[in-house]
Amino acid sequence: MAKLTIDELKNALKRLPDWELAKDREAIRRRFTFVDFDAAFAFMTRAALLAAKMDHHPEWFNVYNRVDVTLATHDAGGVTQKDIDLATAMDGFAALMSGGTGRG
Repeated sequence: MAKLTIDELKNALKRLPDWELAKDREAIRRRFTFVDFDAAFAFMTRAALLAAKMDHHPEWFNVYNRVDVTLATHDAGGVTQKDIDLATAMDGFAALMSGGTGRG
């Protein structure tokens, strides 16, 4: 899968307003904040099941109610449609979870 051009990436991020370009590499990032650890872990479980099905795995870091996610397709050397699809799904999972918000 080919990495997105900068114009394609900017257009995709218009539909993902809580995601941003990483400053240190070609990737997108978002911080999810939930009401507690249980909600954060439930979100990660949903996302992990989809990621396994997609064979596309996020880089993430969890502390209590916070989940920081970085998405990039290493084989393509940047962000691909797979990353946009996973980011969109993660936004949907967060919306389903009580207390899922944008950057915290």
